[in-house]
Amino acid sequence: MDERARRVGLNEAVFREVNERIRDVNHGIAELGDGRIHVVCECGELSCHDQIGIEPAAYEEIRRNDRRFVVVPGHEVPDVETVVAVGDGWIAVEKHEGEPARLAAETSPRS
Repeated sequence: MDERARRVGLNEAVFREVNERIRDVNHGIAELGDGRIHVVCECGELSCHDQIGIEPAAYEEIRRNDRRFVVVPGHEVPDVETVVAVGDGWIAVEKHEGEPARLAAETSPRS
C-alpha cells in the first residue's frame, strides 16, 4: 500500500473512533429528535469536519463490517474503496481487499 492510501486509512480510523464515542451519546438524543444520530464524515481527509445525519439502524449495519465507513457523498476514494450503500446525505464505503481492508480491520474499535 502506498503512503497516501495508508494515511487515508489511518485518518478514516480516527473519525470512526470519534463516531463510536458520539454514537454512545447520540442514541438518547436521536429518540427525542429526528430519529437520526449525527456523526462526522469518516473520509480520509483530516481537514473534513462535515456532519452526517444517519438512522441508528443504518449506522449499526455499516459497523457490522470492519471494512466499512460512512462518508459524505463525493468523499469516497475509488482507488481504495467501493460504495456499498447510499442513504439520505451519506454513503457507506468498503475498503478493497489487501492492505486497505487489513488496516481497516486492525483499527476497528469493535474488533
